[in-house]
Amino acid sequence: MRIEFIFENVNWKLEKPLQAIAVSALINNGTNKLTSKEIAEQIDFYGAFFQTEYVQDQSSVTLYTLNKHLKSVLPIVKDVLSESQFPQQELDIYIQNQKQKLQVNLKKNDILARKEFAHALFGDTAYGVNIQAEHYDALKREDLIEYFKAAYAPNNCTIIVSGKFDEASFNLLNDTFGKGWEKSDAVKNSFDFAATAKQNIYTEKPEALQSAIRIGQLAINRKHKDFSGLQILNTVLGGYFGSRLMNNIREDKGYTYGIGSGISSLQQAGYLFISTEVGADVCAAALTEIYKEIELLKNELIGEEELSLVRNYMLGSMLGSLENVFSHADKFKNIYFSGLDYDYYTRYIEKVKTVSAEELLALANKYLNTENFTEVVIGKK
Repeated sequence: MRIEFIFENVNWKLEKPLQAIAVSALINNGTNKLTSKEIAEQIDFYGAFFQTEYVQDQSSVTLYTLNKHLKSVLPIVKDVLSESQFPQQELDIYIQNQKQKLQVNLKKNDILARKEFAHALFGDTAYGVNIQAEHYDALKREDLIEYFKAAYAPNNCTIIVSGKFDEASFNLLNDTFGKGWEKSDAVKNSFDFAATAKQNIYTEKPEALQSAIRIGQLAINRKHKDFSGLQILNTVLGGYFGSRLMNNIREDKGYTYGIGSGISSLQQAGYLFISTEVGADVCAAALTEIYKEIELLKNELIGEEELSLVRNYMLGSMLGSLENVFSHADKFKNIYFSGLDYDYYTRYIEKVKTVSAEELLALANKYLNTENFTEVVIGKK
């Protein structure tokens, strides 16, 4: 079975942008009872797997375990979620490692482009803050403990279980986590974003052999009625290997090994983007071709043969994403945390089957507003 403990990110403070990230990374590194080594050894002993994850809206702690060992491993997880201590030695190692990793990443054009793009769209929020080495230097153990007590509380936790989970397992879960866990009065993160005027961000690297390109703008998220249609339009543009961007920029022009577009749905915003790395000598030409493909979608109807291919691809991908009980739980999370009902996927499938070329043309003119796109280029232009 898989048990996910999902916590909303809370109490955002610009002066302490790494609180939630560092807590998520270090939460299983020692409690009042167990060291990080003991936690790992005990989890391993029962053949279980334990992982933590931070994303912009939430932090999660996930346990994979055999049903028969649930009674043995749940108390370990409870100890981690209620008694983590964040030892100074572990924090010092984390800071050192992350600063080294950041130093390496800041030399990678694609990572720099992603950072610059997020900051341009979302500013100094949890979605876009530009993390620097000094932010790691400012991390304090007491700040991590403060955030841990605020965020990792029962009233801020959603538990999602998938797999072999019977009534006895439920009672065991309830007995373990239904008591002895302090509530908090934390405030869920809340941000407001407004579309910005076109931004051109160019960082020149004279020695670069490749230039990283990231283009896009704020858009809608999963809650909006147009989201499914925009997903189909995105697939035509750059959402699969047979997309127009791939056919043009990779297959026809040979400017890149790969290019794609996407729509990201966050709880408080959505955005669309196009991302690639191209030869530095063809960067300007690649940009021209990207905008050309967007304009074609805004001015010409998509042919029925191409649209049929996209429909089949998207319906096949939907089936492929429901291969096991864990992936079903992932689909449930998409709608649950967006406040949607089970009909969402029925409507999505129906839209994929029935969307017309005229609808997609209208969506392209509504959402692909290149005059407002943020354009980031790292390398040579």
